[in-house]
Amino acid sequence: MEFKAFVLMACGGIALAACLPASEATASDWGCEVLLCASSSNPSWRGVSACHPPMTKLISAMKLPGFDWPTCPEAGTDSPGFRAYADCPKGYRVSYNSASHNTFGGEPDLCVKTENVCTGAQHDLTIYNRDGSCIQTTSIPRPRRSEPYYFDIKNDSSGRTERHWFELND
Repeated sequence: MEFKAFVLMACGGIALAACLPASEATASDWGCEVLLCASSSNPSWRGVSACHPPMTKLISAMKLPGFDWPTCPEAGTDSPGFRAYADCPKGYRVSYNSASHNTFGGEPDLCVKTENVCTGAQHDLTIYNRDGSCIQTTSIPRPRRSEPYYFDIKNDSSGRTERHWFELND
């Protein structure tokens, strides 16, 4: 089944779940609503009024102790992934800030580029580093993702997995 067909079927399921009394709705209904809304990209879930109640409920529930992500077994997904940082710009590699590296489980938060600044016609005009080398290291903060959460959803038609990024800011 194509992803768009899945979305249409899920929309029908959300409409049906909204009509059921609360006692008949299951936790997986909410999980499927969250999955459907989170995977909406144009517009994002914030632009779909039907997504506000399940996503607001999710954001509130995340603040409670013992929170577990609502799942949608029918879609073959589990809890979403999370990546706070985006890729580094071309020519940079991912690295750690020395302060964050000492924190257990910290995510690499710097982008670093090392280059030889003594190459080319300007070699004679280059100012060498204190140790006499021509290696210059530049670091910049690693860019943060505006949408750090993601679901990987398998497209039944193509067999490929598609990543859908989303945010949950209040």
